[in-house]
Amino acid sequence: MKPIVQISLDLTNIDEALETAAMALRAGVDWLEAGTPLILAEGLHGVRKLREAFPKVPIVADLKTMDGGYLEAAMMAKAGATHVVVMARAHVETIKCVVKAGKDYGIEVMGDNLGCPDMVEGAKLLEDLGCDYVIHHIGYDERRGIAASGKPMPSPLDQLREVVKAVKIPVQAVGGLSLEQAIQCPRLGAPLVVLGAPLTIDAEAFKTANGDLESSLRKICEAIHSQENFD
Repeated sequence: MKPIVQISLDLTNIDEALETAAMALRAGVDWLEAGTPLILAEGLHGVRKLREAFPKVPIVADLKTMDGGYLEAAMMAKAGATHVVVMARAHVETIKCVVKAGKDYGIEVMGDNLGCPDMVEGAKLLEDLGCDYVIHHIGYDERRGIAASGKPMPSPLDQLREVVKAVKIPVQAVGGLSLEQAIQCPRLGAPLVVLGAPLTIDAEAFKTANGDLESSLRKICEAIHSQENFD
């Protein structure tokens, strides 16, 4: 598939999220993500507001579902989400329930392998159970805790090629990537690129002369969209 740019609205205020989303879409972003912080702060109301403001744009609801899979997915679908996220560490029955809700409501399911003892096997399990995408994810606490203990900070790039080769569905790499690393993900076989908002979009390498974040983000989107999925 062609590269897709997704912006994660990891904000806690719906007005700020709407403003950031509008800017991102003008710059060329393809998908909006109602990040977990936004869902915690605004819930279904936040997803509904995003859908009202952007009626034709795909919206990922990063629920990180662990239980109650059918109900959570159905509620988000009714609110306007086109994609929901279920965790590989959930019980297989929960993953099945989210997949069934996806089919019933016409939305797609992204399976997240965060915390799996074997990340490759976690990705394969998600595919086997019917997920449409794999999120290969090294968690915030995991990265910082390991680094604080004096060990090298893990990265999703460590096993990205193995995950990509293990599954046939599209892969997204998430967790501590620099902007430059994220931009290179399509070349590594992971065409779904996530940009965190608002922090990563003003990385030094892509700043414009006047510090215009929208122009910077436009340059980033162009750099991602110009690539092919090489794997």
